[in-house]
Amino acid sequence: MTEQLIIRARSVDDVVEAVGRARREGLGITVVAGGHGPWSRNPDEGMRIELSAIAGIDIDGTTVRVGGGATWGAVAARLADHGLAISSGDTASVGVGGLTLGGGIGWMTRLWGLAVDQLVGAQVVTASGEVVETSATRHSGLFWGLRGGGGNFGVVTRFDFAAHPLPAIVHAEYSGDTDAAALLRATREALRDAPRELTVTYMDVPPMDPSAPAGARLIAVWAGAEEDALREVLAPIGALDGVETAITTPAYRDILMEMPQPDDPDQQPPGFIGGNGLFAELDDDLIARLIAFRADHPASVVFLRSLGGAFGEVPQESTAFPARDATWFVMAGGFDIPGLVDDGARAAIAADWSRIEAGRLAEYGNFADTERPEAVPGMFTGAAYERLRAVKAEWDPQNVFRRNHNIV
Repeated sequence: MTEQLIIRARSVDDVVEAVGRARREGLGITVVAGGHGPWSRNPDEGMRIELSAIAGIDIDGTTVRVGGGATWGAVAARLADHGLAISSGDTASVGVGGLTLGGGIGWMTRLWGLAVDQLVGAQVVTASGEVVETSATRHSGLFWGLRGGGGNFGVVTRFDFAAHPLPAIVHAEYSGDTDAAALLRATREALRDAPRELTVTYMDVPPMDPSAPAGARLIAVWAGAEEDALREVLAPIGALDGVETAITTPAYRDILMEMPQPDDPDQQPPGFIGGNGLFAELDDDLIARLIAFRADHPASVVFLRSLGGAFGEVPQESTAFPARDATWFVMAGGFDIPGLVDDGARAAIAADWSRIEAGRLAEYGNFADTERPEAVPGMFTGAAYERLRAVKAEWDPQNVFRRNHNIV
């Protein structure tokens, strides 16, 4: 087993040199920005290019140019000083690069769409070592592939986004000893015709750490200062028996979660049995399956986020991201904790998840944490997958960029 070659790039020229070496020596490339992706935890294969030193943030009006190694927390903090925001993920330490290239579902998805829907340009170091500027009018095929096709086509050293004014938000949390199924049904009905300023997340987790209290809770974010509007839309949820409501008005940058760090940085996280999906509807059958899953498997988690709004108005063919007709993102799975989960429990978790995923429209690659080449076509529409293969053949025919959800 060969040791992984680690390149800590400090400039675009460093990236060009590294890609050239990888190509000559036949090394697969892992690109690391925030380091949350599964490939950043594989220290024994190919070349690892770390971009954290290429993290500049330049703001020109509402155009924001972000280095490929920046994190969303840093971007949100800089934009806050200008009264601006970009639809991003919900974790401060997540890298801009990985989240954007895979789509980017976050708190402003219903208002502004995915992170890729705000991408207007990029600088890319291609497999040939060329530095390319790409946009809807320059190398448009490559630009289309970057918007949801993952890291298959090159190292993105700069992302150009269109930012939006965001002077204020309202944050609400609904928790307490209540019927989880009733909470999900009420949430579904409230979101059917909700203004796009509202996005919600539902989670039900076991005791893990102080940043994620155990039990079921609903978190809502309203893009704007209209607290009364949020209360009105979600009044049926606040009226449920046992529900406690807490409403605050933080800055957007302050609601991006900090990922807890393990006591031992070399400790591998526990395995995860389950998956995710983009679903057309949160119907009663799906709700029942999710509630049963959480009840039957003590070391499990269920997570949902509302879609629709601007997300659903982007034509399917405009980006590589699948299932624009989905209205909910769903993740469910059990933690494979040694000594707590045996072979029988693993099989039961996998079988229960299989029944849930049967109803999904597509899998969201950013939440798929293992390499499963056979699953990659299910992360795209059929037409998009074939188009992505053509883009791959043009820009990376040797498959230098293969340490990802690889498009061959």
